[in-house]
Formats: sequence, structure tokens, C-alpha cells
Amino acid sequence: MNTAKHADAEFGYGAGHINPIKAVDPGLVYEATRDDYIRMLCSMNNTHFSKCPQHIEGSPKDLNYPSMAVRVEENRAFTVKFPRTVRNVGLAKSSYKSNITTGSQINVMVEPSILSFKSVDERQSFVVTVAGKGLPANSMVSSTLVWNDGTHSEYIVYMGSLPEGEYSPLSHHLSLLQEVVKDSSSENVLVRSYKRSFNGFSAKLTSEEAQKLASKKEVVSIFPSTTLQLQTTRSWDFMGFNVTASGKRGTHSDIIVGVIDTGIWPESESFNDDGFGPPPRKWRGACEGGENFTCNNKIIGARHYSFSSARDDLGHGSHTASTAAGNIVKKASFYGLAQGTARGGVPSARISAYKVCGPGSCQSSDILSAFDDAIADGVDIITISIGGNQAQEFDIDVIAIGGFHSMAKGILTLQSAGNDGPVSGSVASVAPWIFTVAASSMDRRIIDKVVLGNGKTLVGNSVNSFSLKGKKFPLIYGKSASRECKHLEASLCFSGCLDRALVKGKIVVCDDVNGRTEAKRAGALGAILPTSFEDISFILPLPGLSLTEDKLNAVKSYLNSTKKPSANILKSEAIKDNAAPEVASFSSRGPNPIISDILKPDASAPGIDILAAFPPVLSPADDPSDKRHVKYSVMSGTSMACPHAAGVAAHVKAAHPDWSASAIKSAIMTTAWPMNVTERSEGEFAFGSGHVNPVTATHPGLVYETQKSDYIQLFCGLGYSAEKIRQISGDNSSCSKAARNTLPRDLNYPSMAAKVAAEESFTIKFHRTVTNVGNANSTYKAKIFSRSSLKIKVVPGALSFKSLKEKKSFAVTIVGRGLTYNSTLSASLVWSDGSHSVRSPIVVYGGGDEFTTPSAL
Repeated sequence: MNTAKHADAEFGYGAGHINPIKAVDPGLVYEATRDDYIRMLCSMNNTHFSKCPQHIEGSPKDLNYPSMAVRVEENRAFTVKFPRTVRNVGLAKSSYKSNITTGSQINVMVEPSILSFKSVDERQSFVVTVAGKGLPANSMVSSTLVWNDGTHSEYIVYMGSLPEGEYSPLSHHLSLLQEVVKDSSSENVLVRSYKRSFNGFSAKLTSEEAQKLASKKEVVSIFPSTTLQLQTTRSWDFMGFNVTASGKRGTHSDIIVGVIDTGIWPESESFNDDGFGPPPRKWRGACEGGENFTCNNKIIGARHYSFSSARDDLGHGSHTASTAAGNIVKKASFYGLAQGTARGGVPSARISAYKVCGPGSCQSSDILSAFDDAIADGVDIITISIGGNQAQEFDIDVIAIGGFHSMAKGILTLQSAGNDGPVSGSVASVAPWIFTVAASSMDRRIIDKVVLGNGKTLVGNSVNSFSLKGKKFPLIYGKSASRECKHLEASLCFSGCLDRALVKGKIVVCDDVNGRTEAKRAGALGAILPTSFEDISFILPLPGLSLTEDKLNAVKSYLNSTKKPSANILKSEAIKDNAAPEVASFSSRGPNPIISDILKPDASAPGIDILAAFPPVLSPADDPSDKRHVKYSVMSGTSMACPHAAGVAAHVKAAHPDWSASAIKSAIMTTAWPMNVTERSEGEFAFGSGHVNPVTATHPGLVYETQKSDYIQLFCGLGYSAEKIRQISGDNSSCSKAARNTLPRDLNYPSMAAKVAAEESFTIKFHRTVTNVGNANSTYKAKIFSRSSLKIKVVPGALSFKSLKEKKSFAVTIVGRGLTYNSTLSASLVWSDGSHSVRSPIVVYGGGDEFTTPSAL
């Protein structure tokens, strides 16, 4: 910012005005850990810490902070050093040069002045030395340090649908690039070309070159390629979908499930091809698995992006693929836990794996390439358990872009809702053409117990395969098990704090869940850890469990009550959970932050304590010191819920191969089990339409269908330009005056949601059309189920059909008043002909401007 316009300069605006475009692609980042902040506080002689390390060097200015500031004595010469470390999050091979902009009153030197990186996540340190002759009282001088690699960042250039007729995407992409890249060949900056299913490319560009490209009429949007995150047996039986119900080979073997994830472990029993014939004739893909990878008649396709192989080196992709479409494998378990038959929703379906993620990396440009390939390869369903930390506008969201073009080809994309719950508005998958899946519990829950020396038993959470054989062992608090660290750090079991001699043969109590790693390193026998969630268990690398705050405090009270505290951590066990299904505490919640009148998530599926295939070469605890190896492991997350819903979608697709993506989505949503609205669940903002029901999803009776043209009309209402809409659609679509006035709530969606102004009376109308897919001659009557004060009227109240595929329209009018800010009222509309029940949730909520869509402005 301009210091001439701001008298307080950096004291007024800090580092400057935020730039959301550049923020996602910073190149280098300054990071500070909890240990760093504690050392900073200790250097300030902070009295909140009972003890600090004896030798604390430095001062707060030495914190690895992105800005640098220091107060010096007035009118005295000074020399100040700022040590800093940066991590490379830009291009793997890059070299950054320092550039200093400063005034005449100080001298600034950076050593070294050049930082060279060979890989992503590599760290480099430097020191900034500032010297001056003295400053008057209350005066200040400032300077700026810029690290510049002088190269390019990777940008995605989205150009909509492929034009009809003769057209060479690659030639066009190179031509566009050459117009803006003057100093180098366009071939040298092009990273990949999207040319099989939609139009676009990714390239290494400067911000100025990206801005020039954005002005081209052919370009719908341009945005940096960013890093997205993974959102990580009994479950199918719990839903009433037993081996017989899940279908025999036949139509199911013609279904191809595309899994965009971390790859797949082809040798797993879940993916062998015994009894499978050749791939379906419609298959247009390939086995490009790379090094040491072989496909078969089960895994019929494999591709990898930015990696040398499609082989799964994290376990996430094998787990999700086997959950959706893995073979029937009897007597699977995790060291006897969750024992039973492991299988996918459609065991006879084929799988095509697209590896876009490796350790710490899911590049959005790779994800878009996977969609480009999967659509062209001929998959029927796409499941992707990947997402960002927050929802994005559709034209810069690669999963929304890929999902739109898959929808246009009749392919339903299912995406995990995210693991940022229970925060309101945290759902990251919000495009209406994507099926967004929340995570919920099933009736089997894995727990663990600790028996204290006084005989008290506490129930906690852990997937603990270790047994202490009934013996009690000494119990020690972390802060009593350290000679190097002070009480706070030691109680949290920070890295390097626990003393091997003090913890050997003992169970350590830590105040931080990450203390499990330090307990294992130090050679502790076991660990007792804290947790904020009662509904999720994790695999630990040593005997241990997590306890809620009240139970952990009970352990500490016992520790202080006796001179020789002891405890025994039992092996985990599976118990019956009669309250299931309940939405997982971590599952991301609505309302939809992009389009407030589209309810998200769409439905929930099992996502807690799921047993599925796992690479036997990896640690199930994600700990290098853990030497256990398993073929099936337990994971939790919306990542696990998404392939469950994908399995149901594949089952519906097999039963109705001619159905559109929206018809399949509607069938699953309108036949979902109703779930209870609880104080913890946040109701429909947590579970959408309810819990998926694979048994009834193939016979929904009526479906709500939305075609590409309906979404184009939605874009009109959202204010997209006519030119941009034609590029996205690939046809001559235009926006009439009526289309410009289209409200998102009038999209023919299976659920109904509306945001209204708080404390005001309201009248809302939803328009919907249903297609008969049940009995040819049938009459459906509407019934409203509501415990709220809403007045709801459906016109007409009955729909009579004379043939299959006949369509009927109706309107739902809702009248109410006085909704407070963030309050929600809900009901449901059920159309029934006596044999089918077609249920749609209705949600009205009060709010301000934070979730307002363009159509409502």
C-alpha cells in the first residue's frame, strides 16, 4: 500500500491489502509451530508458564513471522538481525533472489541473497541484518524484502466445452499462450492440455501473463493450480444391503466406477479379477499405471498425474475404491477387530483408478486432467474424496468444472462434504450437479477402555490392536516424565520432551493428541490422550486411547491421589450403537456458502470406523516406527462416506442404465432414511435429505430431473455473461429476461431450501417437476410432515400419471415470520402412491449477507 496516503504506514495496514488471487500461490511460506510460540512467550518471561527452558536465546523478533519489526533505543546506533526460514510451496526446482526496497536512514542486508530449492516442501534459512545511526523518539523507518523466483506459477485456463466441428485444442492452446508469452516458447510453459472431454489447459505463467490471458474472449476463467486435501464391512449390512441385495454379476459387471484419489493397490484381494470377463465394450480407457503396475479385468484402467505410478502409496485410494466396488472378501479384519466380510457396494463392477494425490499433494491441475480422462474413458460414476478448505465459485473450482462436464455426459460425480464440522457453512462441495456426501455412524462402534489402579474403568476411543494381557503398568503424567522441557511442553508431550528412562515400561498421560508420536519415540509402553470427539477412533502406533476432557481429568485426579498410580489399557472392542445413524461430529455442515438456496450436503452415508482394503507395505497408524502390516484397515472421514454413496449410485445405474445423472441423484436423495434432528447434528445442514438407502433407491417412484439446460438457466440467474455461458455449454445458449430473473431455489432440485431476512415475514414459492419412473398408471398424493410454525401448501395436492416418463409440475408455498438470525425451521414433503414414498426436505433459515447469492442481490 502507498505510505504517502497512510500516515501510519505499516502500523496502519501491516503487510498490505490482502490479495485472494495471489494468496493461494505464494511460492514461499513462513511457518511457526506451537513450540516456536511457546519459546517466544518464554523469551518474554511470560508468567503464565510455570517453567520455561533455562537457556532461551533470542527475543520475539526471532519468531519465524512473515513480517519483521523491532523497537530500538532513540538516537543510538543499532544493528538488528532477523533470522527466518521459508518453505517452498511453489515450483519444485526454483531459485529466489532477494530484493530490498528501503529508505536512506537504514541499511539492509540479506544473507544468503539467493535461495535455491530442489523440491516442494524444502526449507531454506536466511538472516536479515538492519543497521542504522539512530532514530528520534516516536519515529519509524520501514523497508520491504521481496523474494522473487523470476519464473512462473502454474495457472489453470478453463475454456468451457469443446467446440463442435473441426478443432485442434492443443494448437489453439499453444496459439493463445504464444500471444502472451513473448520471451519463451509456448511449448515450454504448457503443462497439460485438457482436450478429451472439455476445453482448457494449465501453464506456467507470470501474474501479468495470466491477466492478459484472462482478457481473451475464449477464456471462461483463469486461476492458480492449488493443493487440495484428502478427506479421510459392516456398513453395507447396516444399510440392509447384504451380499444378495448388492446384485449378481451381469448388469453390475458393465458398470465402471472412476476413482479419483491416491491410486490403488492392484494386488489386494479386493481387486483380483477371478470370474471377471473382459472389460465392457463401451470402455475407451487404458492401463497407464506406470512403474510396477498391472491392470486386470477388475481394475480395467489406471492413470497417474505428476507421479511415476498409479500405485497407492498412502492407502486412501485403495480404501475408497474397495468401499465403492471392492470384491467380496470373507474373514477380513484389523487384528480381529471389525471382523466380517469386506466388500464394496457393487462387488461386480469394474474400477478405473486415477492417481492425483501423493504425500501432502493433490494438485488441482491434476484433478482436472483426471476428470478429462475419466469422462472420455467411459466411466459411469465418479467418486472423489478430495476437497478444499472452503467452497469456491464454480468457474474456479476444478471439481465443480469436471463434475459439470461429467453430468453433461450422463456421469454422476459424488464428492465428500469435507471434515471441517461441526462449523456452520463449512461444506466445501456445493455445486448442485454434484452429489455431496456427509459422514454418519453405523450400528458398530469401535471403543477402548482403560482400567485404573483403583478399579475404575473409563471408556474412550481407539482402534487398538495391542493387548497388555490384563496387567497394570505404572502411570506417569507427561510433565513428570521430562528432564529437558518445562511443565507446559512436557505435559503436552512435545517432540523431544519425554525422557526414555522415565517412561520405559509406563503408560504416559499427554495433554495433546499428537503426544502419541513422542510417546512411541521415547519408548513408552502406552499413551492416554485427549479428544474433542466422542464418535471417532484412530489407529495408534502403541497401546493407547483418547478420552474426553472429563474422563482425562479423572485420570489426572487418580494420578495425584496415589504414590504408585497404574493402569491397564485393554484391546479395542466393537460394540452395538443403537443410536446410529448419527452425523459425524467432523462432517462439514451447511448452509451452502455459494448458493444459499441449494441445500448441501445432499445426504449422508457411513463414514466412521470403516474397514476396507489397505496396502500391506504401509503403516496403518501412518507412523514409520509402526512395523505392523495389514491388508485391511480402519479409517474414518467423509472420504469413507463418499464411496458408500458412489456404490449406491452404481447400483442404481446398473438397474437403470438409461437414467440421467440427476435422476440417479434424485432417487438416492428422495428414498433416504429420515434422520433425527438433534442439537448436535444441525439437522438438514448436517445430513441433507437423510441417510442413503441402497435397498429402495432403485425404485423411487418419481424423480426430480435437471438437465444441462436447467443449469444454464441457473447460470443466467447468477449473473454469468451470455458469452461465458455459451463457452461453458458449448452451444448457442442465451439468457432471456425471464432466465435472468431465475432464482436458484427454482432449480428442479430434490430438496428445497431458502434463506430469508431475519425477523421479517416471508412468503416463499418453490416450483418443481417430477418424472414418473414407477407404475404407469398411478396417483401420488402430497403430505407435509412438520413440527415447525411454517404454513406449507402444495398445489396441486395430487398428481395423476398415465404413463412412464410422464412429467407433472407443482408448486410449494411457504409462509412464515420472525425467524431469528441463524435459526432454522424444517419440514418434509412426501409424495406417495401407496407403494412409493418420495420425500423432500424443506428448510427455511434466517440470516444476513454472508451467504447471499448473486441472484438475491
